[in-house]
Amino acid sequence: MLGTTEMLVIAVVVLILFGAKKVPELMKGVGTGIKEFKKASRDVQDELERAVHEQPQASNPPPTPKPASDTVSHHSSTPSGAPPA
Repeated sequence: MLGTTEMLVIAVVVLILFGAKKVPELMKGVGTGIKEFKKASRDVQDELERAVHEQPQASNPPPTPKPASDTVSHHSSTPSGAPPA
């Protein structure tokens, strides 16, 4: 992890790069981002738990659909009563 010296150097670099007026705005943005990330991860976790609990616990698999019949009906294009050409 970071020690006291490393954190102090990082703080000084941030102050130099952004200035004293921008640091509070930057930290507010970072805090908002962390809060939104935690909320989103909590929402995803809740959704996954809800999906697991709603999943049916049936021991029998669902029935498979039967294949369609291979019979094809042949319709004549000639009018009824007329001989095929």
